[in-house]
Amino acid sequence: MDSIFALSSGLPPAGIAVVRISGAGAGPALSSLTNKRLKPRTATLCHFFDPATAMPLDQGLALWFPGPATVTGEDLAELHVHGGRAVVAAVLATLGRMEGLRPATAGEFTRRAFENGRIDLAEAEGLADLLAAETEGQRQSALALAEGALGRRVEDWQRRLLGLAAQTEAALDFSDEDDVPDAALHCDGLAALCAEINALLAEPPAERLKDGVNIVLAGPPNSGKSSLFNAIVGRDAAIVSAIAGTTRDRIEAPIVIDGIPLVLIDTAGLRGSAGDEIEDIGIARAGKALASADIILWLGAADVCPDPARAILIAAKADLDGQSAGLAVSAKTGLGLDQLRAEMIARAKVLLPKVGALALNQRHRTIVAHVVEELSDAQRAQDLLIVAEHMRQARRHLDALTGRAGVEDMLDALFGAFCIGK
Repeated sequence: MDSIFALSSGLPPAGIAVVRISGAGAGPALSSLTNKRLKPRTATLCHFFDPATAMPLDQGLALWFPGPATVTGEDLAELHVHGGRAVVAAVLATLGRMEGLRPATAGEFTRRAFENGRIDLAEAEGLADLLAAETEGQRQSALALAEGALGRRVEDWQRRLLGLAAQTEAALDFSDEDDVPDAALHCDGLAALCAEINALLAEPPAERLKDGVNIVLAGPPNSGKSSLFNAIVGRDAAIVSAIAGTTRDRIEAPIVIDGIPLVLIDTAGLRGSAGDEIEDIGIARAGKALASADIILWLGAADVCPDPARAILIAAKADLDGQSAGLAVSAKTGLGLDQLRAEMIARAKVLLPKVGALALNQRHRTIVAHVVEELSDAQRAQDLLIVAEHMRQARRHLDALTGRAGVEDMLDALFGAFCIGK
């Protein structure tokens, strides 16, 4: 396998640039650049030279990490050089001329870590999420995954499931022996395991931390939705007019309040047929937005609110007289906006994964649902051969969670999303 190299720090110019080399060629490359034999896992001040011309490249720190106890599971070297564009370009060009070395592709360092057993697939997903994290909640959730929280949970499930499978196999093979455990005991163990997995499956999904909580403003025409929308997002994102039906399509604005990701959605005013084909389409889209909303800011009469359980009733235009019941808010004067934001955040927090807790993404949830299905079928089965087969299938699905089996089709997509030097 080729040895690879890449700039693993940010793009120059910068104070320091880190160039990483991984593979069997890392050691020879480091020796050629420094003319030294370096002590493992110790930062050493070195002059770096182009071995082909003996011309100096830079002075910096060199680190040598013999495999397999490295992040990639291979021999690994790091060059810490000055972060100027010319320095970085010269070092990379020198490495590119060395036999057996080539530039890394996107995510190739992390992919080698996975293929060499240094991390499992769930940890790689967590690392990808950590690199993309924009809020504190996203960072903590990604860190839990990257540090192996799901892998440890799966390892425990596998261990317990193997124990139950062993009981079942023993009952099949030695049913005439007195000291063989009662085959029915597996049902209690399966039920407990199934309940634990279902509890995790019932937790809020990880996607909510990335995509944000959908908050839809809805109500009749000219009820102040667009003015309130602009006031919450802090800019003139939607057109405001006294003419009913001004908003004809859904308008989305991703925002973050107190570290909570939200997607605010303004919609067309709800009423019967407007006699205008375009407005009718807008009203239909408003209905679809309401159906998928996590939270509804309802600016209409309380008795026609489409879903009171998900709604915050808003008495908009509170600076005017004769407003309906609900939280008094005025986009014009700012009355009630702080209270509204606080209520939005309080409700959104309930819909998001707990801080630092393990949260499953869609891939995890799909696989875990299959595991629960197999365990439930095993509990219902009367034939121990069928029970054993369902347990085997459940273990196979668990292997897919951590990348031990059945994930080849998604690896390119996952690691391709990483930066070149990761």
